[in-house]
Amino acid sequence: MSSTHPNLSVTESFEESTAVKKIQEPREVEADGGAGSPRSTENPLPRVVLRPNTYSLLDGEWKFSLDQDDRGLREAWYLGYKYPHTANWPGSVEEHMAQNKDELQTPAWQDKVIAWYEREFTRPEKLESGGKRIYQITFGACGYETRVWLNGRLLTDIEGGEVHYGEYNSFSFEINEDHLLPVNWLTVRISHSMDAEVPRGKQESHVYKRGGIWYQTYAGAVRSVWLETVERNRLRSRVGVQGLIEDSLVRFNFTTRIQDPGQYTLRLNIYERDGGDNAVPLATSDYPLKLEAGQKSQYVVIEVPNAELWCPENPHLYRFVAQLIDASGYSAEIEGHFGLRKIEARGRHLYLNNQEIYLDGILYQPGTATYDEMKRHMYAMKELGCNLVRVHIAGIDPRIYNLADEMGLLLWVEVPSPHSSTKRSRENHRLELMRMLALIETNPSVIIWSLYNEDWGAQDIATNPETRAYIMEVFHFMKIRYPQFLVVDNDGWQHISYEGKLKSDMLTAHLYTPELDQWKILLDKLTAGEMEGVAVLPLVIGDQYFYRGQTPVIVSEWGGFGFSDYGGPKSSEERTEQIRAFKKELRKRRIAGDVYTQATNIEEEKNGLIDFHTGELSVPPGLLSTRDFVERNDDQKNG
Repeated sequence: MSSTHPNLSVTESFEESTAVKKIQEPREVEADGGAGSPRSTENPLPRVVLRPNTYSLLDGEWKFSLDQDDRGLREAWYLGYKYPHTANWPGSVEEHMAQNKDELQTPAWQDKVIAWYEREFTRPEKLESGGKRIYQITFGACGYETRVWLNGRLLTDIEGGEVHYGEYNSFSFEINEDHLLPVNWLTVRISHSMDAEVPRGKQESHVYKRGGIWYQTYAGAVRSVWLETVERNRLRSRVGVQGLIEDSLVRFNFTTRIQDPGQYTLRLNIYERDGGDNAVPLATSDYPLKLEAGQKSQYVVIEVPNAELWCPENPHLYRFVAQLIDASGYSAEIEGHFGLRKIEARGRHLYLNNQEIYLDGILYQPGTATYDEMKRHMYAMKELGCNLVRVHIAGIDPRIYNLADEMGLLLWVEVPSPHSSTKRSRENHRLELMRMLALIETNPSVIIWSLYNEDWGAQDIATNPETRAYIMEVFHFMKIRYPQFLVVDNDGWQHISYEGKLKSDMLTAHLYTPELDQWKILLDKLTAGEMEGVAVLPLVIGDQYFYRGQTPVIVSEWGGFGFSDYGGPKSSEERTEQIRAFKKELRKRRIAGDVYTQATNIEEEKNGLIDFHTGELSVPPGLLSTRDFVERNDDQKNG
C-alpha cells in the first residue's frame, strides 16, 4: 500500500494516511511447533529484530515550533497550540531551524534548544484477539531529552520514565486503546543543549567548539517514528546472542514483558537464513516459563548441529524465530538473524573462530548521512579491502549492523563520549552504553567496543582514581556479561594498568605523521613496548605496565592524508602511494591490525577516500587490504 501525505484529516482512513504495512498477524500455534514464520525480504524500520505485526510510519510533515523561552510546559502546549512552522520527520532540529531561519530569526549557535513537534492521525481499527494485543508507539531515536503526549496525556515509556534520555537508540510507549480518539494528536518536546556532561561524540559542546574535528550538533527527530500492534504478553525486540563454536551451542538472552502472569512456553526455532517459508527447523526447543508481571531476562541455550561459522569470507547467517505462547496457545513472536563466531585476543594476535586474523580497518564517521548513503559507504569500504569498520563514537541506524552481518564486515563500535569528567558524565556514559548494548547484542559483525576515545570525557584518567575505577568496573562488567566482545578501555592512549594488568583487550595507539621515516620510528617504538614518545600522551597510566608481547597491538588511527593537520592536501595518486608505503611498514611488524583515518570527508575534515553522497572511491579498490602483500611475502619465504 503506497504512502500518502502524513497530515491527516478526519475523513482519511488510518491505512491510507499512514502507510499501514501488515507483515504477519499473530496466530494460534500447534503443539508440535508448526512452521517458521515467513521472512521479510527487507527490514522497513530502523531496528535489528523484527516483529510480525501491523505497523504504520508516522514520518513526514509535522507541525513545528521552537521554544527558546521554555514556555511550552508552563503554557501546556500539549493541550493545544498553534504551531507556526512545519518540519519533516525524521530530521535534526538544526536542519529544521535552518529551513525556517527567515521566520525564526534566531542566532545560529544556541546554548540550549527546545523544540516542539505535533501531528495528527486517525484512530486505527479496533484491536481484536480477545484483548491480547495493544498499540505501541516507537521512536527509532530522538533526543537528547524527549517527552511525548498523546491527546494531551503525558506518556510513560516502557522503562517507566516520563522523560527519555539519549539520542541514539529507540524507545517505546504502550498505548491504552481507550485513550485513542477518532482523530488523535501526538505531541513531542525535545530538549538539547551544549552540556559537556551529555554523551555527544564529536559534536560541539561547552568544552569543544565547532571547527576542526568538532562538528555541528545533530539532534532531535533523527529517526523514524511508528505506531504498531504488539501483544500484551510478549518478547521484547532486544535479543542477546553468544555462540560457543566448539560445541555448536548458541546462548540467547530474551526479555519477556508480561501483563498477565501465568504459565508460558518459550519456543525457539532455528532455520537457515535463506530457507524458504516452509523450511524445516534445523533446531527447535521449548522452554516452560512461569512469569510474573513486568520484565524479566531469560537465558536459554540451543544446539545448532554441524553449525557453519560466520566470518568475513563466509558471513553465514541463521534465522531465529522465538515465540512466547500462553496457556491458550496464543503466540507472540519475534524474528531475527545471528551468526556463530568467536573473537579472542591471545598474545600478540587476534583470533576469529580460532584462526589468526589481521584487522584491515577504516575509521567511519557517518555524520548526517542518510540510511541509503550509509549503505553505499559500507559497500565502498568493503571495496577498499577493509574487513573492519570502526564506527567512530556515533550512533547509527541499526539496519547498518544487519547489513554488516550480511556483507561480512567486522564492526568496532564506540560509546558517544561526554566532554567532561564528572560523576554525572560517567553515569550518563554508563546509561548510554547500556542502551546501545540492549539493541545491538545480536549482531555477529560487532566484535569490539571502545568505552572512551582519547580520554574525551575522562580527561583526568591519569590523576583521578574515581575515573579509573569507573572505567575498570565497566571493563570487568563487559568481560563477564558480554564475553562475545573485545573491549578497549580508552582508545588511542592512556590505557589503564592496575597491578600491572592492562584493563583493555588490546593496546591501541593513534599515530599521526605524514613522514615515512618518522612512521617507521614510531612503529618500532610501539612494537618494542615503549610507552612514552609514541602517541600524543603516554600509552599506559596507573600502575607500572611491562609490555612483553602479551597483548595485541592495534594502530587504531593513522593516516588522515589530505587533512591539513595530518599532512596537508595530496593528489589521489600521491595519497595512494603514501598509503601503500605506510601499510607495508605496518605489516612488517608484530601488529595485529590498523585503522586508516578515514572513510569520507566530514565538515572540515577533508581526508576521506569515499564520496559522501555517491559512495565512489577516489583511490584504487583494494588499497587498504594487506592480504596480497602478506601472500607475496609468504611466497618469497617459501620459495
